[in-house]
Amino acid sequence: MTSVDGTPARAGSAIVRAAFLYFSLVFGVGVILGAPRTLWLEPRLGKVLAVAVEAPVLILAMWFAARAAPRWAGQHAGGGALLAIGLLALALQQLADLALAFGLRGATLVDQLTYFNSPAGAIYAACLVAFALMPLLRAPRRS
Repeated sequence: MTSVDGTPARAGSAIVRAAFLYFSLVFGVGVILGAPRTLWLEPRLGKVLAVAVEAPVLILAMWFAARAAPRWAGQHAGGGALLAIGLLALALQQLADLALAFGLRGATLVDQLTYFNSPAGAIYAACLVAFALMPLLRAPRRS
């Protein structure tokens, strides 16, 4: 239900905007890093080490984007909204990741789920958890 001034609707749209911005910033960095990781690092270092090298850069992107995206979207709510931003961004990320896997690599859903059972997949899963929680972790401290 919307209040007379429309505040809940605006808050909800700010959450969606922030989630989309957060997803876009971090996914963009991931796409930029993906080609060098698969073309150059994986053949030289192996899949696990290549993912381990990429992970800190992605976490750094999350660190900055998780603080910037809500601010840019005008979202100034508390922890619940920030967690919603992270979870919605994670849903967008997983949809985009599946679309790329299906479209570019011809992977199946089973292939994607099986990947989580590998050491590289465990690193990826930890990054996904960090991605979902980072907006909450980066919330400005109230004094």
